[in-house]
Amino acid sequence: MELLPDLLAPDLDVVFVGTAAGRTSAKIGAYYAHPGNRFWRALYEVGLTPRLYNPKEFRRLLDHRIGLTDLCKIAAGMDAEIQSEHYDRVRFRIQLEEFKPRSVAFTSKRAASIWLQNPTDRIDYGLQQRSTEGPAVFVLPSPSGAASSYWSIEPWQRLAEWVAHTREKAA
Repeated sequence: MELLPDLLAPDLDVVFVGTAAGRTSAKIGAYYAHPGNRFWRALYEVGLTPRLYNPKEFRRLLDHRIGLTDLCKIAAGMDAEIQSEHYDRVRFRIQLEEFKPRSVAFTSKRAASIWLQNPTDRIDYGLQQRSTEGPAVFVLPSPSGAASSYWSIEPWQRLAEWVAHTREKAA
């Protein structure tokens, strides 16, 4: 059973991808729900949403062509607590093929390393070089309060600029 439902639809501008639900998120059934998490503030601050949403309003992100998912849908907690076999890369690849988002944004180097199969120290924040067809891939600093020492809004801003640019091209 999935702890948090995917928030996906065809042709989204960006799908944010985490590792797994945190304990608070799993408990209340909403993404990035811990009060110390910067996710919702970052979306608003960089202009991806017109106002500051609260975690329980996560379904409203579809109105802004934004989706949400996690690589692990069956366990909750800090990354170090999630067993590697609980990450489902195949499921995520199928979702990408089905929904065809314009970009995916991993909300931590850990999530990106699981998908890209690269050690975190070989991954830089920002837009990743494309080696195959598919969505643009961004790696963002984790918005989790537990990762405060790595926080920077700049890669989030670059993602928002890329999204705005692709929206202009599509219009």
